[in-house]
Amino acid sequence: MTNAIGPGASLTLYGRAWCHLCDDMRAALGPFLTEFGMQLEVIDIDADPALEARYNDWVPVLVLEGVELCHYHLDETRLRAALTAHSATPRR
Repeated sequence: MTNAIGPGASLTLYGRAWCHLCDDMRAALGPFLTEFGMQLEVIDIDADPALEARYNDWVPVLVLEGVELCHYHLDETRLRAALTAHSATPRR
């Protein structure tokens, strides 16, 4: 069963190409992406000076609809709660 979030939902992972923690978080997100029917946008902060200044020491950073959920390691409890709450929100 999929708890589809909808096409407008945005899950973003800010990271770096050479970051092993970023690779780990991306891999750990796989089951959540499948379960909730989401796509993941991966952004390399080194390609944007403003993002590099903002997230430099914090990557990886996982963001759902503009809300930072976790950094360094995936907080599965917080992610599941956020995705569940988001999927329960009525769509217009």
